[in-house]
Amino acid sequence: MRQEVDAFLEYLGRERGFAQNTLEAYQNDLDQFVDFTEGYGTKRGFPAHWSGVDEELLTAYVIDLKQRGYAPTTVARKVSAMKSMFRFLAAKGVVKDVPATAPGASQAKRGAPQSLSVDEVQRLMKQTEKSSGPDAIRDRAMLELLYATGMRVSEMVGLNVEDVDLDEAWVFCIGKNSQARSLPLPQGTLNSLREYIHKARPKIAQNPQEEALFLNRLGQRLTRQGLWQILRSHAEAANLGSKVTPRTLRHSTAVHMLHQGNGLQAVQQQLGHANISTTQIYIQAPAPRPAANP
Repeated sequence: MRQEVDAFLEYLGRERGFAQNTLEAYQNDLDQFVDFTEGYGTKRGFPAHWSGVDEELLTAYVIDLKQRGYAPTTVARKVSAMKSMFRFLAAKGVVKDVPATAPGASQAKRGAPQSLSVDEVQRLMKQTEKSSGPDAIRDRAMLELLYATGMRVSEMVGLNVEDVDLDEAWVFCIGKNSQARSLPLPQGTLNSLREYIHKARPKIAQNPQEEALFLNRLGQRLTRQGLWQILRSHAEAANLGSKVTPRTLRHSTAVHMLHQGNGLQAVQQQLGHANISTTQIYIQAPAPRPAANP
């Protein structure tokens, strides 16, 4: 890949008359992309080559730049340098096509979805542990499930007890357009759900025939408004203000998944997006701040 970079820089200098400082900027940007591609290719098990660059690699590259703290304008410049390189390679027949702009690379003017830091999520969850009554156990299980899965609020309140498989650690939900998906449950969330279903829910339920997983104080299915009010109450108690909504937690799930190394398609499947372009908005979000040391 570096031989092609050298050839491109020679072309820019001799035939296009680019100044030396411009050539050095191009070389810095392209060398950085090659370094990333070589490392990413090793992880994916293929040799690094310009013809192997695809949308997944471009997406990962943009995420890496953002994690390193580059400004949106700098990210856009680096991606522009890479695309200029591809136009040169396409003209030489090294690659067939110029790849599409990396998702999120040219969206600097659009506002990124609001999300919480890792520390803020932990503060919210710890707030639910300050009480041990049935309602508190329900709240803890519900909010942990909301964050662990990235479910929409409508999907959450629509869950029935039978939708949770405690033995296999999965939850089954129905999303938009009746699209179903099964989502894995991390151990902590699984433990909270088990405690709620076996210990707390029987104390809240008034009708043994009630199928709903999460119940209000009347023993009936919890509503969207009820879930929102519960979340707001715990958020305010945790000094997170009024910015926390079920959608905020959903956004946080997506952002944290991406910056933990999950691919864009994995996040798309987790959130139940019909089109990956919907998921791409999370790429422009800044890297989440890590949890503070205790």
